[in-house]
Formats: sequence, C-alpha cells, structure tokens
Amino acid sequence: MKSVVVVGGGIAGLAAAWDLSVDHAVTVLEASDRVGGKLRLETVAGVRVDVGAEAMLNRRPEGVALAGELGLSLEHPAIASSRLWTRGSLRALPRSLMGVPLDVSDLASSGVLSDEGLARVRSEPSLPSSYLAGDVSVGALVAERFGDEVVDQLVEPLLGGVYAGRAREISARAAVPQLVAMAARGSLLEAAAALPASDVPVFAGVTGGMGLLPEALAASGRFEVRTSSPVLRVARVAVGFEVTLESDEVLTVDAVVIATPAAASAFLLMDLAPDAAAELARVESADVAVVTFAVREVEARPLLEFGASGFLVPPGERRAIKASTWSFAKWDWVRSAGRGAGAFGEDLLFLRTSLGRHRERALQLADHLLEVGSLTDLHAATGVRLEPVATQVQRWPAGLPQYAVGHLDRVALIRAGVAAVPGLAVCGAAYDGVGIPAVISSARAAADRVRTATGGPAE
Repeated sequence: MKSVVVVGGGIAGLAAAWDLSVDHAVTVLEASDRVGGKLRLETVAGVRVDVGAEAMLNRRPEGVALAGELGLSLEHPAIASSRLWTRGSLRALPRSLMGVPLDVSDLASSGVLSDEGLARVRSEPSLPSSYLAGDVSVGALVAERFGDEVVDQLVEPLLGGVYAGRAREISARAAVPQLVAMAARGSLLEAAAALPASDVPVFAGVTGGMGLLPEALAASGRFEVRTSSPVLRVARVAVGFEVTLESDEVLTVDAVVIATPAAASAFLLMDLAPDAAAELARVESADVAVVTFAVREVEARPLLEFGASGFLVPPGERRAIKASTWSFAKWDWVRSAGRGAGAFGEDLLFLRTSLGRHRERALQLADHLLEVGSLTDLHAATGVRLEPVATQVQRWPAGLPQYAVGHLDRVALIRAGVAAVPGLAVCGAAYDGVGIPAVISSARAAADRVRTATGGPAE
C-alpha cells in the first residue's frame, strides 16, 4: 500500500486523509497539540461549545455527507432569522443574495436603507447588463448596479461574516460567481427575485458542535494522527518525498498533501514548487476572534423576546464587534446543554461575538478588552446588560484567507506549479472557498490527484 503524509490536521487535512485511507497508508502531521483547525470545542461554564465555525452550508453536499459517513447527528437552526444593527436599531435583515435584494418590499420595510438608497435599488432594472471581461470586487459590482449604500449596509456585513474581509477588495468571481453571471444577463434585482424558492435549510450544524467533525475523523482509526509534530521541510527524492519534522525525524513516503494555511504552505513549497510558493505568499489573511459568554437565563431572558439568532454589524457603524450569534436561540442542542448547567443548577444561555476584519488592529487588544467591548456593544444593541458567569476568548490569527481580485488566476498558477511535482497536492481554505463544504471538496480533489499519481494501492 502506497504511503502518504498529510501536513496539517484541520478539516482539509483530515478530510483528505479520510478519503485516501481507503487505499493508502496515511499519516497526518499537525503542528499544534490538537486537530481540527478552526473547528474547535472548548468548555465554557462546564459545557462544550463551538469556539470556531459552528455551522456549514446545508445546500452543498460535502459537509453533511461526511458527517453522515461518520455517524454524526445533524440539526438545522431553530431560529434562522438574523438582525442588522444599523441606523440606531436592530432591524430585520432583508432577504438577499450576498447583499443583492431578493424582495424590494422586504428591503423597504426593514428600514435599512434611506429613501435615496431605496430609489437607487428600484432603478437598477433600467441599467444595461454588466459584462465583466476580467475580475472586479464584489463591492464594485454591486455598487455599479445598486449604489454604495447597499454595499455598505448589506454586502459589507455579510462578507465580513464569511471572509472577515472588505467588499471592495474581495473578488466577485471567486466569492460570488453567481452574481457575475446574473449581471452579464441583465438586472440583478430581477434575476434575484426570479430565483426559485427552496424549503431546504441553508445551514446545518452537528448536534454537540461542529468541533465533533474533526474529532470523529481523527478517532476513526483509518489513519495515523500525530499532533505536536511541526514539519520543517518537504523534499522530492528518487523514491518519493522526504518529510523532515522539527524533531529531526525524517519520513519517506510516496506522496504528500499540504493542507496548511497559505503562509505555512508557501514556506513548505519554497523548494518543491517555488512559483506556487510565491503566489501563496501573496494570499493575505484576516485575524479574527470569537468571544463566548455563558449568562444566566433569568438575567438574559429579554434576548429571547427578539425571536432572532443574532445580528450583523456594518463596519460603518464603528462598533467593536462585527456580529453576535445567539447560540442558545440558533441551536436546540446548545439550549438543552445549558439547562441546569449553572453552579446552582440554574439555566444558562450561550452566545458569542465575532471581532476582526482584514487589516484591523482591534485584535491587538488584551482579552479582557475584547470582552468589555463585546458586552458594551451587546448592551447598546439590545438594551440588555449581561453579567456572564463564564467567558472564553478564542483568537484565530490569520484565520481567514482573503480572496483578492484576481484570486482565481492566482489559484490556477498555484495549481499549475504544484501539478509539476507528481505526488504532491494542496488543499484548504486558501483556494476554492472558505466554508466547510468547499474545503472538504478541495481535500477530495487533492486526494484524487494523489491517487492518480500513485496509481492507487500497491499490489
């Protein structure tokens, strides 16, 4: 059986290992002391909750299918409606396709836009089609058709949640190719309104937390997992590859999958595929943080009356946080886990805030200042003053890669450079999407490339 080393024990590396382990001997090398990457569970007030990604797209099959293979239970948000904290109020978040309105009446009733902004939206169908010969930013495309107010009030908070990025810098072709195709045909407003309705939930979560997904993969026994095993060098040799660990141990294998963030991957590819390494080194990332609070239900009960799963914050509001997720309202398993979880048997509610956008300096603040800023904003937004019984601050340095204008061309160059080295593959969030299903798809493509190079299992 051919041997493979997967460098990186996040969901990309683990998914690649799971796929390859059918017909290869696979070893996953993870630099930190645990697997999972940005899928992580931590104990807050005695309850394990997600402190990284807590949901995945349900309308893409890769994530829910993998969870099913592992025997994990899935659930959908109990309350899916979110709010937008803007113009002094928590307003209903209008239905949209990454900020492009799906219903003008819905948008008007939300109060998110000024009268002038609404008038600009209503005039969009009169514009000619927007055929793009090259790439542009999401912000530029939407602003051309709807004006800056839609970008600032709707697109920015949505992209801030997905990429921790800025609408006027993120590639439209990489992030929302559907919008590019629709704009080339004519009115975005009319095309969005004509999209067929679906009763399939947009998101899904794992009962007990998304962090159970990497834990289940690592515990499957189908491949070896070695944590606290930083890799210093990957070199091509006559018999395959030599992988040198920080401990000076050298593993000789038939193939290698590099499933680390962009900067680490660039370092490991410098000798193997220098052109690919140079392109990866140009992929910037955003530092983000998640602050999780456990609060007594009796004190936080007014939050239940909002009937919402949280809220987003446009960057123009100049708040400390960019979003708050009310996990107790969103996930039934979180609400159940909080019942009787207090020190005296009282019910607890769990909620979290998200902080950090590309090139922001806010995360240089100490943990307690991130907590204070979060609680201050929560009070200002909801009128509810929270006194947590427990708090957990999770920092994710370089947590989200930025898909700058021209990202697809960059990825093509990276893949071409890697393809020149038989038996080498890359995968992860830096390439084809930052969501869990997209990352799993990237991992499967890497596994297919390795399988082609090795010819599958040895006789």
